[in-house]
Amino acid sequence: MEFTAFFKGIGLGGGLIVAIGSQNAYLLRQALKREFVLTCIAICIICDVVLIAAGVAGMGKLITEAPVLLFWIKIAGAGFLFWYGLRAAGSALNPSAMVAEQNNVAPDRGAVISAMLAFSLLNPHVYLDTVVLLGSIGGQQEGNGRVYFAAGAMLASAIWFSSLGLGARYLTPIFSRPGAWRMLDGIIAVVMWLLAISLFL
Repeated sequence: MEFTAFFKGIGLGGGLIVAIGSQNAYLLRQALKREFVLTCIAICIICDVVLIAAGVAGMGKLITEAPVLLFWIKIAGAGFLFWYGLRAAGSALNPSAMVAEQNNVAPDRGAVISAMLAFSLLNPHVYLDTVVLLGSIGGQQEGNGRVYFAAGAMLASAIWFSSLGLGARYLTPIFSRPGAWRMLDGIIAVVMWLLAISLFL
């Protein structure tokens, strides 16, 4: 029973996390630029672990019963996603900013950490997926099943973010060309705007 719950957590957690979103897009971009990759991976994993644990512990019910709170989270998330979409679009239209190696400005660790936290916590979809959906399913498991379910979902998160962040280096030859960065930033801009719009549909 416990191992069934564990693998159920891996499957469902992995399916939700792998879907492209603002968090994955930002992590991929930082990994390709090789700027504070391990820090970004750690933030993604820690945030997911905390949210999954909170969901299984019952926080999902609190969110669903507080529509006003969810509404303001949507407002903040949509505003942030739209703003970052504008930044990505600007990068796509500015070829000189494409290749990280040509940028002599030292990256700001604080700004990267703040952005990664924002992408991890200001997107209401994160709460709906981890806290509400995974939390409600995990909370239905009998006995220690909820612990094993949560552990499986957390493991899926750790594997995915580590693979995405550390595996991006193999795409470096492709992204050594400004055109590839232009395409990536264009896709990221569209994804951010679509996610912002989807929050109110």
